[in-house]
Amino acid sequence: MSQLIQKYNIPGPRYTSYPTVPYWDQDTFSGDAWKSTLKKSFDESNEKEGISLYIHLPYCESLCTFCGCHKRITKRHDVEEPYIDTVLKEWKLYCDLLGSKPIVKEMHLGGGTPTFFSPENLQRLINGIFKLALKAPDHEFSFEGHPNNTTKEHLQALYDVGFRRVSYGVQDYNEKVQKAIHRLQPFENVKYVTEAAREIGYTSVSHDLIFGLPHQTLEHVEESILKTKSLRPDRLAFYSYAHVPWLKGNGQRGFKDEDLPSAKAKRKQYEEGKKLLTKVGYEEIGMDHFALKSDSLHQSMVSGKLHRNFMGYTASKTQVMIGLGASSISDSWYSFAQNVKSLEEYRHLVDNDVIPIYRGHILTGEDMIIRKHILNLMCRFKTSWGTDETYFPEISMVKDRLFEMEQDGLVAFGIDELRVTTEGQPFIRNICMAFDVLLHRKEPETRLFSMTI
Repeated sequence: MSQLIQKYNIPGPRYTSYPTVPYWDQDTFSGDAWKSTLKKSFDESNEKEGISLYIHLPYCESLCTFCGCHKRITKRHDVEEPYIDTVLKEWKLYCDLLGSKPIVKEMHLGGGTPTFFSPENLQRLINGIFKLALKAPDHEFSFEGHPNNTTKEHLQALYDVGFRRVSYGVQDYNEKVQKAIHRLQPFENVKYVTEAAREIGYTSVSHDLIFGLPHQTLEHVEESILKTKSLRPDRLAFYSYAHVPWLKGNGQRGFKDEDLPSAKAKRKQYEEGKKLLTKVGYEEIGMDHFALKSDSLHQSMVSGKLHRNFMGYTASKTQVMIGLGASSISDSWYSFAQNVKSLEEYRHLVDNDVIPIYRGHILTGEDMIIRKHILNLMCRFKTSWGTDETYFPEISMVKDRLFEMEQDGLVAFGIDELRVTTEGQPFIRNICMAFDVLLHRKEPETRLFSMTI
């Protein structure tokens, strides 16, 4: 396995969308086209399956140097209310456009640090959303909590407005690693907020772990997994640290490249970490994710309902996903749109009754077909192309692109179908790249993506 990881560990997309953001076509995109496709998709799907809602809450009190997300560092909490007011104004712009009440099936609060906001302000935000919308009977609402500042009051306030899932960013428990990534949080803090969520009634608690961090060793990864096992979260994400210091706005210049584990050591962290997670009772879900058999993510994988979008893996699909807040990305199924990243510009546009998008992509017929294949691979580890709805001209080149992976036992071809073997699942990003015709037609001249493993 180590030799295969070394062979196939190349830069590649994470495929939360297809086409990936660097290949969005700005020439065919416009705000009017985005609104038109969104309205069409909403009318087709709202009554049948509801919508998903992502709300970006960008503030953090300190900068974590592993983070590549859009955020604003401040200790001033007087920014909370104006930002929430702007998000609710943006939501009203969307509701006016859609014309009838959205039925919200999935909602996620991401950041930044959502628990930077007070419990009262978070509750005001959610209550404001549902002045203009309805909750689906089987809704699943989740938020990202920082173990150092998530309080019982946060958990109770969000529970009271329908949240039943919380995700805590753990990363690693070793103090030297935590100092390097500027994220000092003792195990006791994680234990406290995990147990507090369960006492209140949350049905799913998730922890995020990262391998490949500065100064991190295999022993650190194993120790973090064993400590995590003692708390028995329902879900786990086991991410590869994405070293992308060339991207503007992240803090990854806070340590030296030589502080990072070697490629060989990082591969070992991944291999042994994954084995240990399986040994302590977690089932692998798609890419980077693990869950207990009792969790809805595992159940959706077994039933074939697992879905992937800009929020990552979700237990069910909605055709519409609206992103609110600075830098958020929306998906109408027929198009993508991203909000402006500057908080000042975001507020200015919304205050002037403008939906604050600045770029996007209208999917072509070919895009739609290829996205279907990539979703099949990412969620079910197989796909087929025996019908007109699943065929595209360059499908004939996929087998050639995957020839070596087939020889290495990572994929198996049938008649008009492809199956990813168990050994091939860690290489799912590489396999999806074989279908990515835009990537092959125009390979990037500069580094765009993190390494696949």
